[in-house]
Amino acid sequence: MKITLVTVGKIKEKYLEQAVAEYSKRLARYCRLEILQVADEKTPDGASPALEEQIKEKEGERILAQIRDGSYVIALAIQGAMLSSEELAETINRLGVRGTSQITFIIGGSLGLSKKVLDRADCLLSFSKMTFPHQLMRVILLEQIYRSYRIITGQPYHK
Repeated sequence: MKITLVTVGKIKEKYLEQAVAEYSKRLARYCRLEILQVADEKTPDGASPALEEQIKEKEGERILAQIRDGSYVIALAIQGAMLSSEELAETINRLGVRGTSQITFIIGGSLGLSKKVLDRADCLLSFSKMTFPHQLMRVILLEQIYRSYRIITGQPYHK
C-alpha cells in the first residue's frame, strides 16, 4: 500500500524533522510512504474571516492538486471521527483488503482545511478536540500510522 501525507507548510524545527525521518524509516518496511508539502499562505494578524477563507481556499487548491485519482482520502479535521489506535489500524487494514492501493492523509495549515478539501475527503479524522501545531501533527500522524501497521501485523506496540 502507498501512504501519502499532503501537508501545508514546511517543518522548521530540527527535532520534528528528525522524528519525521525516524517514522518514515520505520514505515518503509510496511508501506511506501510519500510526504508532499504544499506552500502555506501568510496570515496577517487580525485577518478578517473573509481573508481567512481566501487563504484556506488557496491552500486547498494546492492540496487538491496533489491528490491522485482513486486515492482514499482521510482529512484531519477537528470535526472528524475520533478513533482509537486499534480502530485506525482496522480502517487501514480494511481498505487494503478491499483493494485500495493508496491512502492520502491531509494535514491543513494553521487555519484548517477549505470546504472543497473537506468535501473531497472520504473520511474526516480527529485526534482530539484540542488544536495541535500542524508541524507536530505530522509526527503524531506518522506515529499512529506506524502503530497501525504494528497492530495489523500482530507485532508488539506500547499501549
